[in-house]
Amino acid sequence: MTTRTSTVDGVDLVILPPVRDLGDGFQVRRALPSAHRRMVGPFIFFDEMGPATFGAGEGLDVRPHPHIGLATITYLLEGEILHRDSLGSVQPIRPGEVNWMTAGSGIVHSERTAQEQRSHANALFGLQTWVALPTQAEEVDPAFVHHKATEIPVIEDAGTRLTLIAGTSDGLVSPVKTFSDMVYADIALTDGARYQVKAEHIERAIYVVGGEVEVIGQTGTFAKDELVVFKPGAEVILRARGQTRIMLLGGEPLPEKRNIFWNFVSSSAERIEQAKEDWKAGRFARVPGESEFIPLPA
Repeated sequence: MTTRTSTVDGVDLVILPPVRDLGDGFQVRRALPSAHRRMVGPFIFFDEMGPATFGAGEGLDVRPHPHIGLATITYLLEGEILHRDSLGSVQPIRPGEVNWMTAGSGIVHSERTAQEQRSHANALFGLQTWVALPTQAEEVDPAFVHHKATEIPVIEDAGTRLTLIAGTSDGLVSPVKTFSDMVYADIALTDGARYQVKAEHIERAIYVVGGEVEVIGQTGTFAKDELVVFKPGAEVILRARGQTRIMLLGGEPLPEKRNIFWNFVSSSAERIEQAKEDWKAGRFARVPGESEFIPLPA
């Protein structure tokens, strides 16, 4: 994980996420957590998946694995994933839709390319983020909610299209039920279009999915695959250079430190240890229809 400096006022840090190849050319870029920045608001994990193209008979196969103390947000830009979990949920997710899975006291899920999608070449490109839950909600009952693209609020103005995935921003409120103040938005800009990053949330960052943005009145640009963390209170106006797509994320930081190991997040180090033992001992609920699982890493 590396960073680079920026002379742009209002920018605290620019993170350049490392690339991990999960096999068959499927790459993941992990911007959070970083050695330089563990969280932005309640966001403790930010992965860009792909873009990748699978041949016929191939696809994504993330075997069942557990989570505690967090909520996952799956959001696709291209392709389709079939979600299954230990609550019995079976839900395909497609571009523009939102899967919000509350792990709370513990949930297990798998993410795969469905068999019907494997009958032909298929593409996959998306983002998965984890939101740490406030201490009073860390052990809530697990839950899964799917929102269709038509349920997610969108505003368009002068070449800028903002889709509010979760939280609040720009006068919009997402129907996705969150546990703390946050914002998560997909912003598409045509060449020259502008977007003002407002100070309505304490911590904010943008991740450049494609294209390039500059800050009006200042020198320097932010390019694809960069996570740009802004200083609290800073307001900057971004302008796109060419067709550009960015993700806006942030919110109120949680007051307590979060421990993270593998897929477990908690304010309690002891709770993490318990989750490790529970997974090794097979005490987590199983995903119906699944026999495989990912072992606890060393």
